[in-house]
Amino acid sequence: MNHTLPSPLFPLPGEEDSLNKFSLNMNPITIFKQIHLSNLFFQVLAGVALTFLVGYFVPPVGAVGEIFFFGFVILFGVDLILLFSKKEPLSGKRMVPKRLSNGDENTIRLQISNNYDLGIEAEIIDEIPHQFQLRDFSITDKFEARAEKEFTYDLRPTERGEYDFGNINVFVHTKIGFVRRKISIPAQQMVPVYPSFIQMRKFEMYAISNRLTDVGIKKIRRVGHTMEFDQIKEYVRGDDVRSINWKATARTNDLMVNQYQDERSQNVINVIDMGRVMKMPFEGLHLLDYAINTSLVISNIALIKDDKAGLVTFSNKDSVVVKPEKKRTHIQRIQEALYKLNTNFLESDYERLVVSLRKHVNQRSLVLLYTNFETFSAMERQLPYLQRIAKDHLLVTIFFENTEMTKLLHEESETIGQIYTKTIAEKFTFEKKQIVKALNQRGIQTIFTPPKELSVNAINKYLELKARGLI
Repeated sequence: MNHTLPSPLFPLPGEEDSLNKFSLNMNPITIFKQIHLSNLFFQVLAGVALTFLVGYFVPPVGAVGEIFFFGFVILFGVDLILLFSKKEPLSGKRMVPKRLSNGDENTIRLQISNNYDLGIEAEIIDEIPHQFQLRDFSITDKFEARAEKEFTYDLRPTERGEYDFGNINVFVHTKIGFVRRKISIPAQQMVPVYPSFIQMRKFEMYAISNRLTDVGIKKIRRVGHTMEFDQIKEYVRGDDVRSINWKATARTNDLMVNQYQDERSQNVINVIDMGRVMKMPFEGLHLLDYAINTSLVISNIALIKDDKAGLVTFSNKDSVVVKPEKKRTHIQRIQEALYKLNTNFLESDYERLVVSLRKHVNQRSLVLLYTNFETFSAMERQLPYLQRIAKDHLLVTIFFENTEMTKLLHEESETIGQIYTKTIAEKFTFEKKQIVKALNQRGIQTIFTPPKELSVNAINKYLELKARGLI
């Protein structure tokens, strides 16, 4: 836990929830509910009881025990008076981003004010959404009189949907420490978790500043002039001599070259398999969520490069279609569509996908198909449909490396059971390589990637195909 100022990822003040102040109706029942006896109380009480027990056999010790007992009662009373001297002892608020980013660390801020005229110690227990399964979360700190403090902690959601925060519970005690007073600050709020917009913004920033290589994106060497003509300009050192325009050079008597720019307004369609194969989890996230996060990143990069971004999902029933457009605001429509996606436990119907693409996508497009083939026979069943899509579009089939099996391959085998397990892992890994080979032989591009490296590898493939003029 760190006690720091807000990070740049926080929303603007208008996006934060208003201050939730604590108000208390001081009645005996409420006071009784707020009293929590500390471990120190029971330890001292046990010591007093032991003194009386010894005093039964040794009378002088009994007299000391009486002094201890009355001192204990007085301190206990003083502790209660100090703790309940204020009707509104604490105030505070929780500041949460308007939306949380799935699969990323999201920073939450707590601001607590001490209204007592004396120093206190406090244990803060925030009621975190049940999806995180954090049962031992607490922050302990000391407050000076009339002091205010800010605390931050990070949450990493692994599912999209609605997350409900509860109240902020604070247990305070004085330096005496016999009693703890429970104060509950109303702070209930619902926060939606969206596909990883933090990852999207990170790649967007690098793309705008031409620093994509900093996050693992390769520089792609362009082959020939697979770009649109832009203008004729004067030659400067470093220009491609093959671009020299000899007619313009003769007219101006200066060396002139043709300048080209990337072809624009090309369709980039992210196609996501919603079947059971995408339900497999890796490091907390399902394959579907890795595909959703990468689809958002690719769509945003495509829009930055003036291409059209679209989305198609398919399963064994109705699909979601967001037709390709090039408006910058189009990313919001894609994000809203991705937010609502969920897998089912049935096998996806690739025939439905073929029909959906023919119906909604008329122009030749780059189709990034996010799916997963665990066996060669699973790929063979869908191969006719993949070849049919590849006739009309540039198809890139994306499927995932089973990183858990990869770990098994590098472990030493000592027992027969471990040898058997490692052999099965080698078989599945070999089949994955055979799938890549079979698809490439049929002219279908592939990306075989660990889930965590999906975004970088997908962007690399998109930029490579664009540089080669294949789309």
